[in-house]
Amino acid sequence: MTTSPLASLAEQTSELLTTIEGLTSLEALREAEASLTGKRSVLSNLQKSLGALEPEERKAAGAQLQEARRVVESALEERRALLLQSARLASLEADRLDLGDVVVNDVHWRLSIGHPGLVALTQRELEDVFVGMGFTVADGPEVESDWFNFEALNIPPAHPARGMWDTFYVDLGEPETVVLRTHTSPTQIHLMEQAVATDTLPIHSVMPGRCYRRDTPDARHLMGFHQIEGLVVDRGISFGDLAGVIETFTRAYFGPDIASRLRPGYFPFTEPSAEFEVTCTICRGEGCRTCSFTGWIELGGCGMLDPAVLDAVGIDGDEWSGFAFGFGIDRCAQMRHQLDDMRALIENDTRFLEQLS
Repeated sequence: MTTSPLASLAEQTSELLTTIEGLTSLEALREAEASLTGKRSVLSNLQKSLGALEPEERKAAGAQLQEARRVVESALEERRALLLQSARLASLEADRLDLGDVVVNDVHWRLSIGHPGLVALTQRELEDVFVGMGFTVADGPEVESDWFNFEALNIPPAHPARGMWDTFYVDLGEPETVVLRTHTSPTQIHLMEQAVATDTLPIHSVMPGRCYRRDTPDARHLMGFHQIEGLVVDRGISFGDLAGVIETFTRAYFGPDIASRLRPGYFPFTEPSAEFEVTCTICRGEGCRTCSFTGWIELGGCGMLDPAVLDAVGIDGDEWSGFAFGFGIDRCAQMRHQLDDMRALIENDTRFLEQLS
């Protein structure tokens, strides 16, 4: 009885699978591929030996051989895919840049993890205080049309009051005048128009954001600065409500020993208007360079909404009344942390920043 040439097929297939499993690189796989499945491989040699078998035996043996080849080729492709993935990961790791590692004069310096700046932290704290007082937080665009930044706020074109704001104008090739907002008050107009359109009065909201004016930076002013605006529109609102909100905020944010006071002022969009000041937190009211030796620091402006502003957005001034206030977030940060010069907020002096991290 003739011994079948496939008598050791299972053993040979197992050896081929073991060889494939032991391949550790794509280069090794390419070198071994010919001996595993090529024309001179064990499986190809067995294929040639089938010619000596009887037709019926040849058919059965051929089926066994093809199944063995399928198993080997499948294992080979799986190994190839795994090695390709490993090679890709190794390449990515080799190309990875450690942006926290800086080399200067062959010395490695590790960069510290960043954190929110003092102004951003102050804004979050202010939002928390006002949310605790029952206000919501809203936002508005930094680039505004003349209508929102001036006209709807009772400041028509060529009005002398526009001189109060050193405005940056944006040339967009549009027929309408476009500006970088000089205050966050335009967001009030957006909120009131939306409330009228959706019939969602009353409004109790604060609106923080960045503003721009052509100011000369000094100890208390910056060209690009941050404000937070407050707006209340409701029935039966009085100036006493405004004074109460200002005082409640001052003591909640700065502490019980810091007071606020209102002085008569002028703003085109409020009537009556006031400027509000808080006790200088640096000298505690004794007088210093930062407060010009008055003991008080001007924080912002406030007042009852002018009827012309309510008319501009379609609110009935006989049914509704309200007040608005606004002040500098940067100024709050300066007072809260007793900084004698606001320019320290934008100079990026790491010695200063690390003290407040």
